[in-house]
Amino acid sequence: MIISASRRTDIPNYYSEWFYNRIKEGFLYVRNPMNFHQVSEIRITPDLVDCIVFWTKNPLPMMDRLEELKAYPYYFQFTLTGYGNDVEINLPDKKTSIIPAFRELSERIGREKVIWRYDPIFFTGRYTAQYHLKAFRNIAEALSGYTEKCVISFLDMYSKNRKQMERLSYYDLDEIELRKFAGELSRIADDNHMAIGSCAEKIDLEDCKIAHNCCIDKLLIEKITGYRMKGGKDKNQRMECGCMESIEIGAYHTCKNGCAYCYANASAKRVEWNASKYDPSSPLLCSHVETEDRIHLRKVTSLKETQFTLPL
Repeated sequence: MIISASRRTDIPNYYSEWFYNRIKEGFLYVRNPMNFHQVSEIRITPDLVDCIVFWTKNPLPMMDRLEELKAYPYYFQFTLTGYGNDVEINLPDKKTSIIPAFRELSERIGREKVIWRYDPIFFTGRYTAQYHLKAFRNIAEALSGYTEKCVISFLDMYSKNRKQMERLSYYDLDEIELRKFAGELSRIADDNHMAIGSCAEKIDLEDCKIAHNCCIDKLLIEKITGYRMKGGKDKNQRMECGCMESIEIGAYHTCKNGCAYCYANASAKRVEWNASKYDPSSPLLCSHVETEDRIHLRKVTSLKETQFTLPL
């Protein structure tokens, strides 16, 4: 199985101690987001986990203990944008903290295992197309040689982020302007020796040399592990998403980054309440087992085709 850690929250930034404890114990619990008292027990021993995909805006809190992951293949989806603290409220300074962290992580685990995400992209009076192009170029130049791929996406509107985005007076570019903008991003990425792909976008940007990307990437996982994988497309994601199947271990309404565009948090107050229940020793993230909970062991298997391996 592939572990996604996590599309729902920033585990490396806020809950890495919990995750390392779960690695030691060899299992964790995940609540069904649609049915609170339905809990899955998931075994996460090295023989079952083919790869872990971390999603983060700040890996620093977990980097001192990466040695504890030596039995597991893994890589990072690392979001690094040009937004200020009016949008990404609780993040450290990009130039003095996050960019150096990206470089250090790349040097330690390999640049192919640290994917740069500049997403989601949206436009306001402050964050114009020209602003984004300047920020994108500055970051790309700072990360040149430290990653092989950049992933972009454009803002999707949800009920959970609509009010915040309307507060920022966001607007969309028309298709001609958007394609011109995307072409400039592509040229900047190429100048800095990076492939560039889009994440779950309906618009086809192949003419801009931007491919449809798979964030939980079967080909990359096969390259990292040296094994062919049997997994298919993740049916739980949007139609435009190209990711292979994975098991999500995060919890909604727990991410403390405070990003205005977030689709995973209902409110800051709810995040504060859930985060107050964080216990690194609990098998559940930001929760404890309750008497009404119904726990079932989820059947998981390795996706490796073990009869042969890929040449490294």
